[in-house]
Amino acid sequence: MNKQATTSFEGYILFRDRQVWYRIVEPNEESGKLPLLCLHGGPGIPHDYLQPLEALAHTGRRIIFYDQLGCGNSDRAKNADLYSIDWFKDELVAIRRELDLEQIHLFGQSWGGCLALEHTLSQATGLASLVLANTPASVRQFVDEAYRLMNELPADIKEMIHKHETAGTTQDPDYKQAIEVFSHCFLCRLDPYPSCLTQAYSKAGTEFRGAGKIIDWSVEDRLSEISVPTLLLSGRYDQVTPACVEPLKQGISGSEWVLFENSSHMPHLEETEGFLQVLEEFLNRVEHDRNGYQIGDRNS
Repeated sequence: MNKQATTSFEGYILFRDRQVWYRIVEPNEESGKLPLLCLHGGPGIPHDYLQPLEALAHTGRRIIFYDQLGCGNSDRAKNADLYSIDWFKDELVAIRRELDLEQIHLFGQSWGGCLALEHTLSQATGLASLVLANTPASVRQFVDEAYRLMNELPADIKEMIHKHETAGTTQDPDYKQAIEVFSHCFLCRLDPYPSCLTQAYSKAGTEFRGAGKIIDWSVEDRLSEISVPTLLLSGRYDQVTPACVEPLKQGISGSEWVLFENSSHMPHLEETEGFLQVLEEFLNRVEHDRNGYQIGDRNS
């Protein structure tokens, strides 16, 4: 990647009387490239673990992060019932409006990809492309696949997880230790975890965590409505298994899928160089093609 000097700054926007924090990393010289707006996962795991994406600013592209309400540097709501998919959809619209993000590439990781799908399907304008990293089309399918993966773990680990989830004792240290085994297999295979990931977990919110509130979420029957260029990214050992990604590939016409062979749920951390290369090449190609060049005419 060509290294350009960058500048970063952060601030807040006001959304329904609450402060939503954002961070922008941008090149010091204008390149004409469209910005990349990044949506973090969880729900409730703030932006910090997406830090490697900041490197794309060195190629001349503005990169925007924000912490969804309830986690990270943004406000919490006293009433957890406020949090819903519609809430976060409206929050995303507010971010785009307040930061003047009319024309963008939209990147979503895990739950952030679900939110990106919802935004795209709301007939949002100004989307040059959609990048879905480690994203399912159906939460129920994701949960079913996660339990299938759990059954591949050693018997004592599997039994410990089942025991405490059945009893509702998921704060027990033995349960947390067993979940760590699962996470190092299917969430992030790096040991130790990168500092940006541990920092994100230290600032996580709890109000909208887990699949409970979104267990029935699915867009499988609407994927044919998506017409923007779409890139799918996932890991061979991802808790969002290839079976979860396949409906996206089949449902979104012309979508591309890159499977990272040495990664689980976070290839942007586990195979950073290759991940950034694939992502930047896709974004550049989309901009090249949308500016009137014929596909394949890369030397124009």
